Amino acid sequence: MKIPPGLIPCVTWLLLIGALSPASAEVVRWEILSRTPYANGQKFGDVGNYEKLVGRVHYAVDPAAKANSDIVDLIRAPRNAAGRVEFWSDFFILTPADPARANGALLYDVNNRGNKLALGFFNKGDPGDGFLMRHGFTVVWNGWDGELLPGSDRLRLSPPIATDGDKKITGIVRCEMNPGSAMTRTVINWENHGAYRPTAAGLKNATLTVRERPDDPRQPIARDQFTVHVTEVQSDSPTQLPKVELEYPAGLKAGFIYELIYEAQDPLVHGVCFASVRDLISALKHGGGEQHPFAKDAAARFNRALGFGVSQSGRFLREFLQSGFNADESGKRVFEGLMPHVAGGGLGSFNHRFAQPTRHVNQHDHHDYPADRFPFTYDPQTDPFSGRNEGILQRAIASQTVPLVMHTQSAGEYYTRSGSLVHTDPLGEKDAKLPDTARVYAFGGTQHGPAGWPPSKGVGKYFNNPGDYKPLLRALLLALDRWVVTKQAPPPSVYPRLADGTLVTLSEARKAFVQIPGVEFPPVMQQPPFLDLGARWYSDRIIDQQPPLQKGIYQAKVPRPGKDGNETAGTLLPPDVAVPLGTHTGWNLRRPDAGAENELVSLGGGYMPFAITKNEREQSGDPRLSLEERYGSFRGYIDQLEARCREMAKQGYLLESDIPTIIQTQTQRSRSLFEELGN
Repeated sequence: MKIPPGLIPCVTWLLLIGALSPASAEVVRWEILSRTPYANGQKFGDVGNYEKLVGRVHYAVDPAAKANSDIVDLIRAPRNAAGRVEFWSDFFILTPADPARANGALLYDVNNRGNKLALGFFNKGDPGDGFLMRHGFTVVWNGWDGELLPGSDRLRLSPPIATDGDKKITGIVRCEMNPGSAMTRTVINWENHGAYRPTAAGLKNATLTVRERPDDPRQPIARDQFTVHVTEVQSDSPTQLPKVELEYPAGLKAGFIYELIYEAQDPLVHGVCFASVRDLISALKHGGGEQHPFAKDAAARFNRALGFGVSQSGRFLREFLQSGFNADESGKRVFEGLMPHVAGGGLGSFNHRFAQPTRHVNQHDHHDYPADRFPFTYDPQTDPFSGRNEGILQRAIASQTVPLVMHTQSAGEYYTRSGSLVHTDPLGEKDAKLPDTARVYAFGGTQHGPAGWPPSKGVGKYFNNPGDYKPLLRALLLALDRWVVTKQAPPPSVYPRLADGTLVTLSEARKAFVQIPGVEFPPVMQQPPFLDLGARWYSDRIIDQQPPLQKGIYQAKVPRPGKDGNETAGTLLPPDVAVPLGTHTGWNLRRPDAGAENELVSLGGGYMPFAITKNEREQSGDPRLSLEERYGSFRGYIDQLEARCREMAKQGYLLESDIPTIIQTQTQRSRSLFEELGN
């Protein structure tokens, strides 16, 4: 039959959708609940207006498909008449109202515990200064965390439950609690998270221990001294976890480590979290699923996908990549570029039986979870304890779906998140090879998330660290996108190395740290253990040993401090740290009243202001030069700051357009400090 010329584009489009649909066949339906103007119709530069899409995406995955073979317990999930496993997740999309004005890039922000973070990190708010919108990105979120309780617009995943035929699956679950203040009742998981339902035997035989510090012996608390409360939660998810709380009338002490172990039932098939992201991005890029929101222009609207994740979400991206999910069902690349941020050396508790995705590993809290585990590096290495040879990129290399990776981290990750293991061997004896497709940027003198101004102390002995790396992320995101589109290499990696002495042991860092009056250097840091999780961990991803047994220690290192206590060589310093008003550290120590004195503040850094005058410095015995001696005047400080900004912009680590804002911010923060100098 001859096709009329006017119908050729339509037929071509239908043929294209038909050819592409197998790549996203696991997205079966889009449920769009609202499609409205974003930010009250505000226009963002030449890109113009944005629209906001909110809804739910429905999946049906084939448990027999090779692409899904690594999803733990998927074969034990209920199936529909077609033999597929169904689940859903919430989604939220911001996209140019005029698709012709989009830049072609889909930026997927891995939500953190249900919360959207990309707007705060790149836009300075919602919509903030509209950075992402002015550059034409389509920004996408979906729910992937099956633990979350409903409420506060948290993005949720409704994963299936694994069963053994007609029988419920049971197993041992361990929950660690670290109260921020004295109390008698607390949730056993994080706030706004459910926990696995205890069995009747689990409630009866649950055990509770307490210790002040991680290496202290666990002290048992008698069973009749505590109660476990299970509260059902009203939810539209048929697999909603209940809220579970521990009540201990004798009193939970601030900062102490409490560990509840009990038999639970109904494990979530939580590994579908990776499939939910894989299939969502593939469907958006290529078309797929009934009521697709961009069915008419998916191929024209999106020609690349970038992934960004902060902390837990950065670890999600690393494990997503390590587990082979950057290849969709048909073998196409899902993400062209990834930016795991402040993930340290970690993976996560995302895809195993009785997975607890919110758990992590820190120096003082949240221990013995399968988060900081081998492999740590992007290129393959050999685990000295298990003998396995693996790297984060290994499966993507095999499937020819390797993305370009920018791994960014603060100084805090070196002390509390095993950050050095990203670029050394597992025993910290030599620098690792970094593949050509990856960059590592260590933001010296910063903490996990920048503190506000003026900084407060929280539970730490010192002020929280206000060093702001976010302007660097803006420049690096655009550099990552150029790298994907034009193959233009981004700025060189910047991170401390063993070979040049900029990466050292904790004891070496202590010797190098300046003796600031009233300031103590950390006696401890996070060193991730090699855990014996039981005989079925490697074969079936089932934890039989609770608590796990430590069978070895991986060796993390830290950046060498400079003469003022600020890290200099081997790190990429934000302008306000490079031209400092004080010492910025990636660590802070817990106060006595916070419990566990001198343990590290979770993910926190420190800030120790310089003396203003030479006389003040000399009277206090502070060896660090005062502001008067460093800059002479307020104008001298601003001139040095601006010069540093110009240099960083020339190198590609900062945008010229962000310099005025940085100068304005630091002017507001510093002017009063120089008033004492009379200038």
